[in-house]
Amino acid sequence: MNRQEIDALVKQMNVDTATGPVDERVQQITVRLLGDLFQAIEDLDISQTELWKGLEYFTDAGQANELGLLAAGLGLEHYLDLRADEADAKAGISGGTPRTIEGPLYVSGAPESVGFARMDDGSESDKIPTLIIEGTVTDTEGNIIEGAKVEIWHANSLGNYSFFDKSQSDFNLRRSIFSDQDGKYVALTTMPVGYGCPPEGTTQFVLDKLGRHGNRPSHVHYFVSAPGYRKLTTQFNIEGDQYLWDDFAFATREGLVATAVDVTDEAEIAKRGLKGPFKHIQFDIELVKEQAAAPTTEVDRRRASA
Repeated sequence: MNRQEIDALVKQMNVDTATGPVDERVQQITVRLLGDLFQAIEDLDISQTELWKGLEYFTDAGQANELGLLAAGLGLEHYLDLRADEADAKAGISGGTPRTIEGPLYVSGAPESVGFARMDDGSESDKIPTLIIEGTVTDTEGNIIEGAKVEIWHANSLGNYSFFDKSQSDFNLRRSIFSDQDGKYVALTTMPVGYGCPPEGTTQFVLDKLGRHGNRPSHVHYFVSAPGYRKLTTQFNIEGDQYLWDDFAFATREGLVATAVDVTDEAEIAKRGLKGPFKHIQFDIELVKEQAAAPTTEVDRRRASA
């Protein structure tokens, strides 16, 4: 079939058959995607076996709860970020800390505090270096933002995230810190490590077929929000990781690379109330003021809650 015949067939099956109320947006998207799929079947001569194996794959990936991981691994999330950047530019919005992907591992309801939080439960204190992350939340003109909600989450020394890894305590390495009167937030935690996709999982299955690895560099995730400002979804990747610019999820962006500095000065250690050397990352955040008719930065998607 040519495209005209395909579009007529799709319309006949999915538009002309309607006998009740229609969600026009769902109909529009369904018709377009089916038309594109039918055209791909024609162009690539996709067999029935290949099609059904593809459907079986999505069933397996859904049951394994890996579709969010697949979206990151195939570059879909990064592509959406690039589109959002372009939409901002067209709306005259510029500046601020760069956005990057959320990933599939956020959990709502993390403990809240003002100015400071310890994120780890102490179970890995002897296994991995202590890390202090701190920064100041401002607007793009340098004005301090008090009361900004800084949500932070990252992996443990095995590259696993609490809630999804049932061996960890509730909300381990997950906190929400409201910036203090000076706009500052401080997180006492442990050094995160990168992780790889489950080697026998559905995402790595596809990546293997594409000849790609499934590794992420060491990184820390953020949601940052404040009344009157555009919500920021971002993360920093840590300098020195072998996958820093080879992130399978394409999340590393200029302006989002942090350096972990070794701190051995005894006075500084004592000031922090620690017993030995630690690593320090400075990650300041700039939020952009909300504007009328600007593209939304809120994404309505299913997220874990605990």
